[in-house]
Amino acid sequence: MIYVTIYQDQNKIELHNSILGKETIKVNDEIVSSKYSFFGTVHHFKIDQAGKQNECKLTTGYGLGGIQFDFTINGNPVIETPKNQWIRWLAVFIITIGFIILLELLKK
Repeated sequence: MIYVTIYQDQNKIELHNSILGKETIKVNDEIVSSKYSFFGTVHHFKIDQAGKQNECKLTTGYGLGGIQFDFTINGNPVIETPKNQWIRWLAVFIITIGFIILLELLKK
């Protein structure tokens, strides 16, 4: 299954994932990285841009919103997934539980 396709200059970069947890990175339909992962991993590979080889890093993981990934070229961010969203969900959950308990106490 393709999770994401990134178009960077003349390159098409795809992140694939199988049901068995195998992540595959393809650049222009050629496999450049492949790893098994259930909780995320880091892929390192190179792409050619304007005749120059650039170092790429694609980091995958999971969060409350589903799969998360970051993509950098030569250390410069291209795509960043917002981090620490779980803190917001935890805060909403705690406030909701507190509100329910307060309503129950006020009924008595």
